[in-house]
Amino acid sequence: NISIYGMTCTGCELKIEKAIKKIDGVFNVTVSYSKQNAIVEYDDQKTDFEKIKAIITKIGYTVSEFKILNNSSADKKLESKKNMDYKKKQTIISKKLSVGEMTCSGCEMKIEKKLKAIRGVLDVKASYSQGIVNVDFDSSQTNIDTITQVIKKLGYTITTNKKITAKANNSTKFDLAQFICLVIIIFGVMTIMNNLGLSNLTQSFPTAKEGMGYFALFAVGMFTSVHCVAMCGGINISQCANVKYTAGAGTLSKLKPSFLYNLGRVISYTIVGGIVGAIGSVVTFSGAAKGAVTIFAGIFMVIMGLNMLNIFPWLRKFNLRMPRIFGNINSDGKGPLFVGLINGLMPCGPLQAMQLYALSTGDPVKGALSMFFFSIGTTPLMFGLGAVSSMLTKKFTHKMMTVSAVLVMVLGIGMLSTGMSLSGISIPSFASSSGSSANVVIENGVQTVTVNVTSGGYQAVTVKAGIPVKLVFHAEQGSLNGCNGSIVIPKYNIQQKLSVGDTVVQFTPTETGTIPYSCWMGMIRSTITVTN
Repeated sequence: NISIYGMTCTGCELKIEKAIKKIDGVFNVTVSYSKQNAIVEYDDQKTDFEKIKAIITKIGYTVSEFKILNNSSADKKLESKKNMDYKKKQTIISKKLSVGEMTCSGCEMKIEKKLKAIRGVLDVKASYSQGIVNVDFDSSQTNIDTITQVIKKLGYTITTNKKITAKANNSTKFDLAQFICLVIIIFGVMTIMNNLGLSNLTQSFPTAKEGMGYFALFAVGMFTSVHCVAMCGGINISQCANVKYTAGAGTLSKLKPSFLYNLGRVISYTIVGGIVGAIGSVVTFSGAAKGAVTIFAGIFMVIMGLNMLNIFPWLRKFNLRMPRIFGNINSDGKGPLFVGLINGLMPCGPLQAMQLYALSTGDPVKGALSMFFFSIGTTPLMFGLGAVSSMLTKKFTHKMMTVSAVLVMVLGIGMLSTGMSLSGISIPSFASSSGSSANVVIENGVQTVTVNVTSGGYQAVTVKAGIPVKLVFHAEQGSLNGCNGSIVIPKYNIQQKLSVGDTVVQFTPTETGTIPYSCWMGMIRSTITVTN
């Protein structure tokens, strides 16, 4: 029974078993990653423990001790003598380090990979949620100073062991004053954005029309990128501002996260365009599914922002984690690429409009090219946003992290409210109904309501329960855009595309209350109030 340090996954089991089985005289090998050991049956006339140990060491693992099973008294003496020799030669030390500045689970993998590369380090377990790194190492080959220097070079800080206990005791506490300030700042930012009309700016975007050339699709992407910043800018910033750079990292290294994130988006858009063009169908979400995905994304962004400020340390446990199977990829700094790939599947209005255009091409190559040029058009603004958040971190790390965190949360709250609107949940809104309430005329037992549609809103409606309603959406020439051109009333499962002139929607309210309705993306919202 051989104790082995350095196994990191079940793949290590297979690697060790294969190597030992090649030794002449070995009958059977069973390696356990969970127990960190190997049971080896062998003919002691043909081989011995030293040969087995040499093979294990050669392939990158460390043997700490062994125990002979089914042994004779002579073997027991040999076992006792050799284990004492190992204890003299190998002084294995376990240390718990408190590591600051970890911002996501990717930091765990990054630290683990770098420390495991140090000769003499036997095992490493990093925990982002606890801010702790546990290290087992052979003091005859390395020391704690070498280990801490490697961690510091990665951009993290080390707290002495004396402070670990105090930090653990405070892991569930938060600064109330800081939290109140944060709420005030977020409310102020959202109020300013609404008063300056910035919330409506992202609601108008051009749509692709049949027969458009690829350059025109590129231009559509550029104009649409303002909307992309509103929907996904927070995710973009969270992937770029959180990155830790080694000392002396150049400009290209700082631009890499933003480049990879946008590369992921372009690849995802292009693949979806090819699939849509090939199968003659479009990737769509029902209203409820679209709302659920958007709510999840909004919650994720808010949690990410709070974790960036470390106001609620216990929230780290709810942070999305990269699967361990992708550990090496993520620790190499390619995590933003995978986030970008997933981000390309978000239920976004302009994206789905472009998918419909790709569908109309009826060709996988044309569909892929149309989505490719569209996504390239959205890239400059998104890349610039990520690049700025990365470049400023050298001199303004903490200030930039605070600003980025607030922006991530503002955009996350906006996305959360959008998802709730699409799910039919009525919530207060900074940018909702447009102007005064629509006029109601009751004639022949029907409530007729004319709703004037503007580029940034719909009028609020008040009707009576139990009487059929005829909503007439009136849109002047030039008032419709890619966002407000279709309305959704989740309560009555209504989704209706609007056209210039009058578009009629009918239903009969049976219960009193406030019924939310919105554009098909949930960004322009209004209400239908039902009274007795």
